[in-house]
Amino acid sequence: MKKREDLNLEHLKEALNKEMAVLKKELTSVGRINPDNPADWETVAPKIDVSLADPNESADRFEEIESNEAILGDLEERFNDVKNALSEIETGEYGFCKVGGEPIEKERLEANPSARTCINHSK
Repeated sequence: MKKREDLNLEHLKEALNKEMAVLKKELTSVGRINPDNPADWETVAPKIDVSLADPNESADRFEEIESNEAILGDLEERFNDVKNALSEIETGEYGFCKVGGEPIEKERLEANPSARTCINHSK
């Protein structure tokens, strides 16, 4: 694949690094890095003494855990997209559709620097 000369890679890299910092902060608010797999995040369960807790409070905590798992999954997916985009900038593979191999539209990358597909393949 040919390196994208039409893109301001420094600008896009800066945007990706800013997004990475925000995502890390958001991820740590609902989870932590899995100590057994540093490439994975896991939900942090709130501490609760179930034997002393009101049943409604326990149910609320379990709902909170389920909600955090959904949030964590979305954030982790986005985090990995950003991390992959930064890696691809370094290897010269950035800016090409993962489905068809064609260049991703410049406007799309400006709006979403971690886009993995062109507009046609995003549907």
